Amino acid sequence: MPDDRAMVDTPVGAIAIAWREGLVTGVDLEPNAMDVGSERLPAFIAEGLDAYFRDGSVRLDLPVALQGTPFQGRVWQVLQSILPGRTVSYGALARRLGTSARAVGGACRANPCPILVPCHRVVAATGLGGFAGDISGRKLEVKRRLLRHEGNEEF
Repeated sequence: MPDDRAMVDTPVGAIAIAWREGLVTGVDLEPNAMDVGSERLPAFIAEGLDAYFRDGSVRLDLPVALQGTPFQGRVWQVLQSILPGRTVSYGALARRLGTSARAVGGACRANPCPILVPCHRVVAATGLGGFAGDISGRKLEVKRRLLRHEGNEEF
């Protein structure tokens, strides 16, 4: 059974949310309207997103179904513990997990639910770093806007 999908207008631009059986399965930061159904976003997802985008200090805690490797799962679990307004470097996260910054970056890039699993809160030692596999362009601007929305003016 395919996931339901809906397009959502947010302060950081349009995103698509996918869900199945009460769990968010994906967030697409660059959705194609042709790929998104006309499904209505479930109230619990809409309410969570509304609360977060009204107040960046609100922890966006929606139930997610994440599919990845065991290592990716470990990284994604740690990401969910980073509070709004806070950041951690790829290197610091790597030391915490006993791995490399590059491996942490790869797990962040593979994150199926950016924003909900806040990989935007992981930054380079010397600046913003990348986001969702991009080091420039729209996705990086989304990262910057999310961090500022959460009160982090450094970026």
